[in-house]
Amino acid sequence: MSRDARWQALLELLVERGRLDVEEAAAELGVSAATIRRDFDGLAEQQMLVRTRGGAVVHGVSYELPLRYKTARHASEKQRIAKAVADLVAPGEAVGLTGGTTTTEVARALAVRGDLASGSPALTVVTNALNIAAELAVRPQFKIVLTGGVARAQSYELVGPLADGVLGQITVDVAVLGVVAFDVTHGAAAHDEAEAAINRLLCERAERVVVAADSSKLGKRAFARICAAGAVDTLVTDTAAGAPTVRAFEEAGLRVVTV
Repeated sequence: MSRDARWQALLELLVERGRLDVEEAAAELGVSAATIRRDFDGLAEQQMLVRTRGGAVVHGVSYELPLRYKTARHASEKQRIAKAVADLVAPGEAVGLTGGTTTTEVARALAVRGDLASGSPALTVVTNALNIAAELAVRPQFKIVLTGGVARAQSYELVGPLADGVLGQITVDVAVLGVVAFDVTHGAAAHDEAEAAINRLLCERAERVVVAADSSKLGKRAFARICAAGAVDTLVTDTAAGAPTVRAFEEAGLRVVTV
């Protein structure tokens, strides 16, 4: 197992359990205790965890994995969801993409669509995610509009009043939201209130709103609300979403696409 894979696994275990002992982690990953100690020390240097005597605990009260360590979670589901979301976008439209692993996959799915290979522009993409803008900027057929703002290291998203200023000047045909939680009662949510505020504004500037979320996000709630479920037109998720969950969203007026 590579170091990056171990670090990802350790961070995910910490998110689930809150605390890990060196011996426990070594047994889980099938490596030596010395390797785990070095991994814990490296992650502590990057302020992703707090070292304790004999182990580690999560860093801070509201813990969030940096984007680069979340990309492998539910990867196949996210790719299927991304393709289905990309298929909902028509050539020539303006599409808003929030940050996140699923929306990053949506950007990649849009980039390889044959009918978007040309045009002036074939698509206008508005995003506050630095990584999405960087990936699509090399596509000359896409017009990329990047909001201003202050970058969050965890998600590569730009937030704050500078981003508000840009979004207040534009409208989009469709806003695609990446969320950490989506519930019929509590709506779509993020961990960070500044990200939620930008995402909420993007929704308000959109003709239609699509939530792209794998089934692990459904029926959950998180700290910062983005919008009510009723503000969302379409939910695209994977087939592991339970029938009662799908039915609840449909009864709330959403179109649900499972892939």
